[in-house]
Amino acid sequence: MSKLEKTAFAGVQGPVLTIVMDGVGLTAESETNAVSRAYMPNLKRVMASYPTVKLKAHGTAVGLPSDDDMGNSEVGHNALGSGQVFAQGAKLVSQSIESGKMFASAAWQEITSNVKDGGTLHFLGLFSDGNVHSHIDHLKAMLVRAKEDGVAKVRVHILLDGRDVGETSALDYVEPFEAFIAAMRDGSFDIKIASGGGRMQITMDRYEANWAMVELGWKTHVLGEGRQFASAKEAIETYRAETKAIDQDLPPFVIAENGQPVGTIEDGDSVVFFNFRGDRAIEISKTFEAGADFDKFDRVRAPKVAYAGMLEYDGDLHIPSRYLVNPPEITNTMGEYLADTGVAQYAISETQKYGHVTYFWNGNKSGKFSEELETYVEIPSDIVPFEQRPWMQCALITDALIDALKSGKYPCLRVNFPNGDMVGHTGSLAATICSLEALDLQLGRILSVVDELHGVALITADHGNADEMAELDKKTGAPKMNKDGSYKAKTSHTLNPVPLVIYDNFYADAYTVKEDKGTFGLSNVAATAVNLLGYAAPEMWDESVLNLK
Repeated sequence: MSKLEKTAFAGVQGPVLTIVMDGVGLTAESETNAVSRAYMPNLKRVMASYPTVKLKAHGTAVGLPSDDDMGNSEVGHNALGSGQVFAQGAKLVSQSIESGKMFASAAWQEITSNVKDGGTLHFLGLFSDGNVHSHIDHLKAMLVRAKEDGVAKVRVHILLDGRDVGETSALDYVEPFEAFIAAMRDGSFDIKIASGGGRMQITMDRYEANWAMVELGWKTHVLGEGRQFASAKEAIETYRAETKAIDQDLPPFVIAENGQPVGTIEDGDSVVFFNFRGDRAIEISKTFEAGADFDKFDRVRAPKVAYAGMLEYDGDLHIPSRYLVNPPEITNTMGEYLADTGVAQYAISETQKYGHVTYFWNGNKSGKFSEELETYVEIPSDIVPFEQRPWMQCALITDALIDALKSGKYPCLRVNFPNGDMVGHTGSLAATICSLEALDLQLGRILSVVDELHGVALITADHGNADEMAELDKKTGAPKMNKDGSYKAKTSHTLNPVPLVIYDNFYADAYTVKEDKGTFGLSNVAATAVNLLGYAAPEMWDESVLNLK
């Protein structure tokens, strides 16, 4: 048991609520900054009237390799929930490859030795250098090593990004990669791209929001069913001309020769899912490793393969059973400390971010620390393009949250509103502005209840997104333009800081807010929250932004 120690400050009388406005970063006002463009009187009022500090939400501040790496919801919620910074997936994988530890692992030996008697080694994952879910350099390094280790046949199944990188950048990766594998190909090494499709169409569903995506991916990658093309380039160019869709939304495709798929997955093959981030890797991993009782869809056939993930994606459920790199061991989280201390907690979001306020918040653990003290609520997300319903489920989330606040059962609550991130990823400036205005209405509702209950709200975000809705010229900082005069949409996260507003109308005489010297990050929020609850933060956590009197 690891209990929190009390402080001289008795803590607030009402609840302490952490509000995560997913994807809402801070940067200068502009025509393509949806946050500044949106009518958000509640957010702008509290930022002007209450103590507000800027938090770093990217790069080394959240455990990523460098400050050129954008933050993401996974590492952001890890930091928010643990109060600490742990080396994250991208950094761990890069270090494992550079040291050779990955290739010395039992998992690598198993998946390579499994195919040396005629099987095929398949690599499946997000095909970009976005460094949020995966990195193409990791894939290339594994291909080189596979050849060195005597693997004779490799097939690559590419999930097109256009979300963590430019929305129509797929060929910037495909064409150099085709040249890369052509140079590797010889009489002893047969390597080809076998299938692909947009990441928001196939394979990479999360939180079981839409198993049909995984089913379509299974048919594409495993069964080789779908529209056939001679090359990935031909597929991308054809689909772009026909659908006008951006990369993440392109339909699935199968590469074929003489009418036959070049890379179905068969008994005796090995499969590596090379994403390091867990949320969109769990369902496809379950599908490969499930037995005959799998009931999410008809797999038609389930080949007997040696399957490995890049990391262990769920530490509680041990998904997958085989992985190439040990994940970060995130310990001493806020949820665990509060449960051990006897503090009741409430976490809520809709499906798209439910796992972020539970699984990721708790250090990549899917279970509760206390069934008695913790309540988790998931509001089902709509299965429609987010730009078509940009308000998402923010009103329903707020309805349930207000009931929980008024119940008096929970001293500590947390909520994630996905609007700024999920709609921001669509690239639609108008829809993202709408999504933020809907969010702001809910802030107004929530804060009035927090006041009614003599509580405190910490209003923050996990990373930026909606704050930059256009690609920017690196030299001038001006938005890039399309030929038709429209802005070139940006669908990825940003490197901008996020706010932390201490919304408190009752207890400000009990503390002072530390000077914002630009050093605070998301990991400083946990200590701040427990201070407001009347507890001292554990020594291993990063400091609170408050000085208790």
